[in-house]
Amino acid sequence: MTVAVEPDERVRIFGIRHHGPGSARALRKALEDFKPEVILIEGPPEADPIVALAADPGMVPPVALLAYVSAEGEHGDRRAAFWPFAEFSPEWQAIRHALAAGVPVRFCDLPAAHQLAEPPDDHSGGVPGADPGPAGPETPGREDAEALEQVRLDPLGTLAEAAGYDDAERWWDDVVEHRGDGPAPFEAIAEAMTTLREHAPPMPEGHALREERREAYMRKTLRRALKDGFERVAVVCGAWHVPAIAAGLGSARDQGAVTATGDDRTLRGLPKTRVALTWVPWTHGRLAGRSGYGAGVRSPGWYHHLFSEPDRPIERWLTEAARVLRDEDLPVSSAHVIEAVRLADALAALRGRPLAGLDEVTEATLAVLCEGAELPAQLIQRRMVVGERLGAVPDSTPMVPLQHDLRAEQRRLRLRPSALEKEHDLDLRKPTDLDRSRLLHRLRLLEVPWGEPAESGRGKGTFRETWTLLWRPVFDVELIEASAWGTTVRGAASAKARSAAAGAEALTDLTSLAERCLLADLDDALPDVMRTLADRAAADTAVAHLMAALPALVRTLRYGDVRGTSTGPLRTVVDGLVVRVCVGLPPAASGIDDDAARTLLDRVDEVHDALALLDDAEHLARWRDTLAGLIDRPGLHGLIEGRLTRLLLDAGRLERVADRMARAVSVGESPARAAAWIEGFLAGGGLVLVHDDALLRLVDGWIAGLSPEWFTDVLPLLRRTFAEFEAPERRSIGERVRHLGSGDRAGRAPEDPGDDDWAGLDAARVGPAGQTIMEILGWSPSSP
Repeated sequence: MTVAVEPDERVRIFGIRHHGPGSARALRKALEDFKPEVILIEGPPEADPIVALAADPGMVPPVALLAYVSAEGEHGDRRAAFWPFAEFSPEWQAIRHALAAGVPVRFCDLPAAHQLAEPPDDHSGGVPGADPGPAGPETPGREDAEALEQVRLDPLGTLAEAAGYDDAERWWDDVVEHRGDGPAPFEAIAEAMTTLREHAPPMPEGHALREERREAYMRKTLRRALKDGFERVAVVCGAWHVPAIAAGLGSARDQGAVTATGDDRTLRGLPKTRVALTWVPWTHGRLAGRSGYGAGVRSPGWYHHLFSEPDRPIERWLTEAARVLRDEDLPVSSAHVIEAVRLADALAALRGRPLAGLDEVTEATLAVLCEGAELPAQLIQRRMVVGERLGAVPDSTPMVPLQHDLRAEQRRLRLRPSALEKEHDLDLRKPTDLDRSRLLHRLRLLEVPWGEPAESGRGKGTFRETWTLLWRPVFDVELIEASAWGTTVRGAASAKARSAAAGAEALTDLTSLAERCLLADLDDALPDVMRTLADRAAADTAVAHLMAALPALVRTLRYGDVRGTSTGPLRTVVDGLVVRVCVGLPPAASGIDDDAARTLLDRVDEVHDALALLDDAEHLARWRDTLAGLIDRPGLHGLIEGRLTRLLLDAGRLERVADRMARAVSVGESPARAAAWIEGFLAGGGLVLVHDDALLRLVDGWIAGLSPEWFTDVLPLLRRTFAEFEAPERRSIGERVRHLGSGDRAGRAPEDPGDDDWAGLDAARVGPAGQTIMEILGWSPSSP
């Protein structure tokens, strides 16, 4: 596209790189010189009423404009888009300059009402200089489009290649970010973008139409500002759009000019939906990604440092890196910092760079401060180069009631959102910690997983929970979606729980939901969940479903009391399930194949552990009686029989277990069934073989007596069984086996064949194998 229009002295178009500190610094100086009467900024016009909040002291970048569909769409989806700003974003500096100078700010991009009316699509490449427009919070890139519109998506890459650079980031840093107080780069950028657009390949039809609409609306907003009588208008936009916006300044006679009539025709008939906008906190980690609005930057922490510390940035950066390493008890001295600065400067000089960039600083950090160790260098990368910084928005920011309620709860419970993972160990005997636990569980019900519970949290006692908290910007979108359920976190979680109970299909889903309701203290929703659960349990005849549902209910009973919640209705359901499981287990265990036996084995273990946790004498006795009556049933699968034998042995309900094992591994049984029996018996751990010589001798003798063919067949099963043991158990079993062999040799009966057993063996061939076996068993020449 060739643009040949007469310049309008009333307008200055500043083509910037999104999230570029050099662009931000140059733009701020250019605005101070130009003194515009109005500033037009690429962004959704619906944000004009809330742009003044950027001047509030409580607004701390990184933050983002969030646009979302305020009414349910035809398919029940809630689309959203972000426009993030960091301290070093040129757009943010333009907003702050305008508010400080009392100059009106208008956003000039295509309204979000039009952009969110269509299915979300990624129009970004996440590359510097390209302007993608808004995208959903997790919108993936389209590789097929990237290849076709490479010049458009990565204009800086083309310019860098023309300048002899193989890295667009490095070229941009050298010519803009590290340039200091030189002449403004905006005229050169505009000229370069005009040339690039002339040679850019055609975009896919959908992308091209969207770009035309966006640029048409930008031109329309500019014309409106001029019509309103402003004599000095500043336009801040992605560098790619500069030629297209300039094309709207000429008359119809100018070559390449675009008229208002043409733009109106382009914008006619656009789909539209109702949207709302607000400010939300953002993070540097999200800026480093390729999703969302604006080009992703690899090093937001580094760019923030360049913008906020223009004086001696390399020395200050390496000094801060040394402090980070010292905080981790790593020895770093001032001499290390001095040498690192010298190395970074030397690398920059050798490479012809005006200032050491991130590559040189990273190499100096690795070589000097970290002394070549990769792990400390990764710490610097995470803490400083990306720099997980979480922004903040003031209380006056427009929010849905659910967001306001959550903020109030966060203040009351002293749970501050953070972009860094933080572990919280909660003592449920303390009221504040108990309320924290309930809040986190309610948010998880609302699918806002701010906290992730540790699986081992309850292992410390029933009154302890461990949570890992990490706030993500997308949670604000999820809170807005969850606001359809209620205006408070508790009320919304209760409403969603009742809805989930009505729509649950599996019995296990209902038992899990009941557990979560108790953990979240949703006593107003629990009766509805329990009624549905009781009705479903009464109608479900599959014992496997009942067994799968029981453990969650027992956990709820066990740990609900610690929270002071009522579990009466839940106890009634548990009592009925235990009886039905005990009645239905024997038929369910008959005539099953290997896969079904393995599934049933897991269910038996889960129910056994759950009843032990419940510690109800009547239920335990009924369960053990069921197992005792089932163990001698003909045709019982070996896996199940072995497991029941072990459970009853541990409960003290079975004698002469050695005889049972002897029959299971006898010659009359197939090796496959014997192996399954052994696997089931040892599924609870191998400690029994450490303390019972008779059982160990039986297992050892059975394995030793297998034929080569059968040994090969059952070896994978045995290996899987013994691999599940803890390392100390395996070591102890090996020691016991070694002593068993020693005792056999010392106590050999007179009538034993003795050395005749070895007649006919080739000692030369046996020797290496025997040596290997002795090493595996830990024997040495001095062993007895």
